[in-house]
Amino acid sequence: MKVNILALDGAFDTGLATVQDVFSTANELAGMLNLDVARFDVSVIGMRRKVHTSQGLRVPVVSADEGGAADWMVVPAIGDKMPDALQTALRRRDVADAAQALREHAGHGGRIAAACIGTFVLAESGLLDDQKATTTWWLASLFRQRYPAVRLDESRMLVSSGAFVTAGAALSHIDMALLLVRQASPELAALVAKYLIVDSRPSQSAYVITDHLSHSDPTVERFERWARGRLADGFSLDEAASAAGTSKRTLARRMHQVLGKSPLSYFQDLRVERAVHMLKTSDRSLEQIAELVGYADGVTLRSLLRQRIGRSVRELRANN
Repeated sequence: MKVNILALDGAFDTGLATVQDVFSTANELAGMLNLDVARFDVSVIGMRRKVHTSQGLRVPVVSADEGGAADWMVVPAIGDKMPDALQTALRRRDVADAAQALREHAGHGGRIAAACIGTFVLAESGLLDDQKATTTWWLASLFRQRYPAVRLDESRMLVSSGAFVTAGAALSHIDMALLLVRQASPELAALVAKYLIVDSRPSQSAYVITDHLSHSDPTVERFERWARGRLADGFSLDEAASAAGTSKRTLARRMHQVLGKSPLSYFQDLRVERAVHMLKTSDRSLEQIAELVGYADGVTLRSLLRQRIGRSVRELRANN
């Protein structure tokens, strides 16, 4: 399999290195164990002759022409992790050139994988429009604002959609590279994961710091404060909007932009979150906990907990 890794100036060191390490480890193990798997022919290409990582290390790159045609173009993250710096970086000329290179690669039937902030570079090309995708969880709001045509689900660690694979934050670079190895050989991918000590991580939701997201928007923060104070009570959108100091429509729009959820859906998530916390930290029964978080009985709460587990299992199977 031919893989071209697109390294832009200011590349995220960990992301770039881990993608290369996964493929080199796969080649080493395939040779050592005499597995009938073709080697991964990996080139690191750049839009400029000189490329440095965000930590200042020089990256040896070749031009796209020298890299040659590839089955996959892989886009690691750049090191600009926060909204203002990222939006400035996305206006760079080399990013526009990269977007054009991605369009040309896709036009010739090539597939593309992007991880973390690399998903923004891919989205800049327009290729993700109408496709399912994931991205770095704390930048999901910005992603939705810039690319409203993309069907974003930032709770996922990996999303395959058509000719594209997108991965979530930071170390999801490893998950993305393992997915490409898995397409060549599930056995080899499993071995690489064991050698690198990588656990299955089908969802980003376990890593999301919801407070970070909600506190980034005053309207959502006011809603969350109101919601946490009345989890044992019924949900009222009128009261929620009043507490957030806005209209019902504006509240719903802001919730979707920041968290990708409706006010009611997030309210239910907070109930389940508190229930799980009490199950872990108290000796109360499920029935008692259900009452404390606003459910009439433990049956409903048990069903919601099972749904959460089932969703994680389905995501794991989809990514494997």
